[in-house]
Amino acid sequence: MSLLGYRAGDLDCEAYVARPQGVGPHPAVLVAPTVRGPTALEIAKAEALAAQGYLSIVTDHYGRDKRNLGDAAFALMNELLDDRARLRRQLLDTLAFAQGLDGVDRSRVAIIGYCFGGLCALDLTRTGTDAIRGAVSIHGIFSRPDLGEQPPIRAKLLVLHGWDDPLAPPADVLALTEELTGASADWQLHAYGHTVHGFTNPAANMPGRVLYNAAADRRADAALETFLAEVLAERAITDAFSVAPARIT
Repeated sequence: MSLLGYRAGDLDCEAYVARPQGVGPHPAVLVAPTVRGPTALEIAKAEALAAQGYLSIVTDHYGRDKRNLGDAAFALMNELLDDRARLRRQLLDTLAFAQGLDGVDRSRVAIIGYCFGGLCALDLTRTGTDAIRGAVSIHGIFSRPDLGEQPPIRAKLLVLHGWDDPLAPPADVLALTEELTGASADWQLHAYGHTVHGFTNPAANMPGRVLYNAAADRRADAALETFLAEVLAERAITDAFSVAPARIT
């Protein structure tokens, strides 16, 4: 694991980078952290992804001089939620940084994100960029950026969601699915019953609001692994329904 500086919007940022074995080029996965910024949880996930062959980059929301903020991080997140154009610039700059890293296969890049990072993953796809193949929102926030007409979403999307998450109630889930369908996105939703926000974090212990769920965590991790293997394959996997049926003679 190494720390590398980069510029995103008007911020001097710092990313944790975990490299797989071999010279590459490797597929890359951006890991967008929760509201609190990079923690041991995201770093451990990046290291696990590197062991699976992905060059993994834990991104920086607030700048290298703003770490270990505790509850003060919520004010910084709200500033970005109030200025989604600024957040979009940061995300696109972060993507460009990741694509420029030594050993990265620029044609095979995805993003995953937790909580606020899940919203970041969605917002990167909402730009309409074709520079990422896939995005995963994990107990994410779904609100739209309201930045004008939505272009077609080209990346495939996976939403891993606790059905009882108070930060993304069923009405928000329905609105997201309608949004993604309207943007012609290839999307899938895995919703886990009796599961609230933060279900992948073993330290989460606020029943009814933010709580670890071992079963949902295990199922989400399996779904994530399958999804990344599909979207970051060396050759794109053709959807079965797009293949012309064989002629019967």
